[in-house]
Amino acid sequence: MTEPTFPPLFQGRAAAAGVSPLAAAVEAAAAGCDAGLVLHQIAPDRLQAAIVFAPETPLEQAVIALPLCGVGFQNALGALAPPEVGVHLGWNGRIWVNGGHCGDLSLRASTTNPQDVPDWLVIGLDLPLWPESEETGLTPDRTALYAEGCAEVDPTRLLEAWIRHTLVGLNTWEDGGTATLHREWTGLAHGIGTEITTAQGSGHFLGVDENFGLLLKQDGHAKLIPLTALLKDTP
Repeated sequence: MTEPTFPPLFQGRAAAAGVSPLAAAVEAAAAGCDAGLVLHQIAPDRLQAAIVFAPETPLEQAVIALPLCGVGFQNALGALAPPEVGVHLGWNGRIWVNGGHCGDLSLRASTTNPQDVPDWLVIGLDLPLWPESEETGLTPDRTALYAEGCAEVDPTRLLEAWIRHTLVGLNTWEDGGTATLHREWTGLAHGIGTEITTAQGSGHFLGVDENFGLLLKQDGHAKLIPLTALLKDTP
C-alpha cells in the first residue's frame, strides 16, 4: 500500500500495530510532538487517523476544529465518491453517508476548561470501509463506506484529501473567522429541525451558536450545550 503524502506543515506516520491512531496521537501530543502530526492506520476494512493541533485560542474556540475537520472530510469524500453519494455531519462528530451512520470524528484536548488555551488538541477519524456483516448497509443505523457505492474510493487518497481540505478550512478560518465554516457546516448538518438525542441532551435541534454549541429546544425553552461538553464524556 502506498504511503500517504501530506501538504507542508503536516507530517504523517503509521500508528503501531494494535494501537489506535487516536490514542497514539494523544500520547504523542502530551509528550510534546509538533503540531501537524498525522497518525494513521489503513486496513482493508477500516481507515483510522488522528491529527494533532496546537491551538492558540481558548478551548471554547479551539474545539471548532471538530466541525472544521468534518467539513474537510465531506469535501474530501465528495471529490472522490460518485456524485449521488450524500455525506452529512452530526454535531457530535458522527458521519452519515446516504443516511446511515458511517464512522465518527472524535475530540480530545489537554484541558476541559473552556477558558484555558489547550497545550494540544487532537481530532480522530474512524471510518469503516467494509461492513462488519452482510446486514450492515441495509439499515439506516450503521453502514460502511464501500456499502454505499464508494468501493472505488482509495482510503490512502481519501486520507490525503481529508488533510488537504482541512488545511484549506484552517486557512479560511484564520483569515476570515467562522462565517464560511458556519455556512458550510449548517448545509451539511444531520438532523437540524428534527428531534435528536445525544449523550449531552435531547430535544429539537435548532442549530449551533458562534462556537458550534448545540442549540436544543426543550419544553419550550432553548438550551445551549457547548461543543466542549463532548470532552466530558471522553477519557
